[in-house]
Amino acid sequence: MQQLKLGEKSFQAVNVLLLVLFSIVMLLPLLSVAATSISSGLAVDRGEVQFWPVNVTLASWEQILSQKSLWLSMLVNTAATVIGTFICMVVSSLTAYPLSKSEFKPAKFIILLVVFAMIFKAPIIPYFLTLKSYGLYNSFWALVIPHTIVAYNLIILLTFFKQVPKELEEAGKIEGCGYFQTLFRIVLPISMPALVTVGLFYAVMIWNQFMHPIMFIDNPHLYPLQMKLRELITVTDLTSLASTFQDRTLINERTLRSATVLFAAIPILLVYPFLQKHFVKGAMLGSLKE
Repeated sequence: MQQLKLGEKSFQAVNVLLLVLFSIVMLLPLLSVAATSISSGLAVDRGEVQFWPVNVTLASWEQILSQKSLWLSMLVNTAATVIGTFICMVVSSLTAYPLSKSEFKPAKFIILLVVFAMIFKAPIIPYFLTLKSYGLYNSFWALVIPHTIVAYNLIILLTFFKQVPKELEEAGKIEGCGYFQTLFRIVLPISMPALVTVGLFYAVMIWNQFMHPIMFIDNPHLYPLQMKLRELITVTDLTSLASTFQDRTLINERTLRSATVLFAAIPILLVYPFLQKHFVKGAMLGSLKE
């Protein structure tokens, strides 16, 4: 018994050590970018900046935050995330609820199609042509509509709805509730953990989307943050932006790019620590079975 406890302790110690090492490895690039963004350009050019800022200055941030196009992309990203998450949650809930009912005969067949769609993705060209024929090319809705239902999130909701006690729904029917009233007045209020988790999944997915904007958005005024970030890093000549600053030793291309990357990541970095527990709960919800 004593030997087993020692084994368990050793196992936990190794796990903690590995997780700490992995955390440090993943944190180092972020620290390097943050340090570069607030260091002087001269120190960065000399290779003095690794994970700690040298000659701290906010000159790069001042230049980046003065770019109106970056704020416009932030607005587009925020609008797509808020509107998209709301639509996704409404459609996913209305789809998952009937599929969770055994009396709905086509449910098994539809769930099989959902799993098939989750495993085998649609070919890119037909997918692009189909959405383009719906008028989504160069449209804000190209950032929202394609994400309306994600199979994995649908299965999480479906699994949770199956666990709702039938007695509650039967009591609602006795009181005169129809299917929609039962869903909105009884099932959804007691399904908040699943709804919050799935909502977070949708919000993070839409906020970080990259492939759909590349495929469907050609208008710079509709660029979400990730597209704007790509443009600033790969297309825009940041040297010209740096040259507009009076003291050329304070900023350069690398400090400007680091500030831009951090600008796009900060909103989700600020929110994620408060929501991380819901992500863990969401993964567990998907593994539950009635």
